[in-house]
Amino acid sequence: MLNRVLAATVLSLALTLTLIPPLISYLRRLKYGQTIRSQGPARHQVKAGTPTMGGVVLIGAVAAATLLFAHGAPDALLALGLTVGYALIGLEDDTRKAVLRRSLGLKAREKLAAQVILAGLLGAWVYLNPGLGDTVRLPFLGTWHLGLWYVPFVIFVVVGAANAVNLTDGLDGLAAGTANIAFLAFAFIAWGQSPGLAVFTAAFAGACLGFLWFNSYPAQIFMGDTGSLALGAGLAATAVLTKTEIWLAVIGGVYVLETLSVIIQVAYFRLTGRRVFRMSPLHHHFELGGWPEPVVVRRFWLAGTAFAAFGLALWYMGA
Repeated sequence: MLNRVLAATVLSLALTLTLIPPLISYLRRLKYGQTIRSQGPARHQVKAGTPTMGGVVLIGAVAAATLLFAHGAPDALLALGLTVGYALIGLEDDTRKAVLRRSLGLKAREKLAAQVILAGLLGAWVYLNPGLGDTVRLPFLGTWHLGLWYVPFVIFVVVGAANAVNLTDGLDGLAAGTANIAFLAFAFIAWGQSPGLAVFTAAFAGACLGFLWFNSYPAQIFMGDTGSLALGAGLAATAVLTKTEIWLAVIGGVYVLETLSVIIQVAYFRLTGRRVFRMSPLHHHFELGGWPEPVVVRRFWLAGTAFAAFGLALWYMGA
């Protein structure tokens, strides 16, 4: 098993390092670049035109490594299927923005509907699987049975995780770095439960590491929604299939904080007309507070490492 996990990591890393440079050249030649929203920090306008949709290679590398080394494990293929499905949603959104020059991309309701359907299929499969069922483990509180409510619960977990990572993907290397840490944590969890999922998570960790070589500050390419939605879906699928959905909120604590900052900002502004943060998501708050972008990213990586370590500690204590 160790050989398969290491092989998946190395292959996805090598594929990403090899294929990203020609993709960057291709996208630059076609001028398929990122559109920077005017509401963001002014300093980000210099990033306009940076090639995007790098998530195509990232997810392609994960798919290749998983198909080669997971040996057809049903849970790994299911997690990969959900990941690719979310990547396709993101790719359609990125294509409309970068290729068709439609600034808004997919309509929010279209994107949400597609995400809910895919997540619902995962939830239904797990619910009907005798080895998994409708159970949810709660730290220190034991196991709860949700019955049919388990399917909406999975939809909430998957859609929430995918969009939380998408929100986090706002600084060079932030989403890829924190995802690398989270997938490594889940690789340890999956190791004792599912060799296929261990291969899948290790492949993701390798691909994220390779992508960081080109995406760290100053980024030569962005992953786009193609990558960020797929990263969140992959994490959520692993959590659902290992029955560690609650641990995902701990290991992915950075994503939770980023999402909460947006919810708090919007709610407080609607109630009072004032803001809690200088700008949301949270990483922009620190940026506008004077932290250089690389400093924000490194400190969020450190926070992600701390959250992952705490989540693993809870897991190994049998909480």
